[in-house]
Amino acid sequence: MPTVEAINETHVSEPGLVVADIATADDEVAFVFHAALTARWATTSVERTTRDAGQAGVRLRCSLDMRQPLAGPGGGGA
Repeated sequence: MPTVEAINETHVSEPGLVVADIATADDEVAFVFHAALTARWATTSVERTTRDAGQAGVRLRCSLDMRQPLAGPGGGGA
């Protein structure tokens, strides 16, 4: 059975810090979703997705900081 990398205390050391595990059908969707997160909050960069042997789809993990004001439509930022 595949295992998921553990989330450590540094990842969520303060309120507003989030670790997002994204599971999608393909790389393109994962990167588009990551781009949407990046447009709103500071996120870690990602370069590749992972695949679990014998499982459909791909996974992508990133960390984001939701303490920043939202940007764009409906947000308080620029």
